[in-house]
Amino acid sequence: MNNLSALMTNIGNKIKMERTAKKLSQSELASALGITQDSISLWETGKRLPDTQYIILLCKFFEVSSDYLLGLEE
Repeated sequence: MNNLSALMTNIGNKIKMERTAKKLSQSELASALGITQDSISLWETGKRLPDTQYIILLCKFFEVSSDYLLGLEE
């Protein structure tokens, strides 16, 4: 797995972990962020990375740092 694939998988896993900890469906998270459920699915499966504005929204929503979400800290 190359570095980008690993990054995408890591971010996706963290989004899924935070979402499930809050007992939210992908659709519920998507609604809260004003996007489609397909976007959440693509992020969680490591097929796409969230754009910068969504990284910010995710961090605020989950009350985590961007360093955590991006895998720069645990």
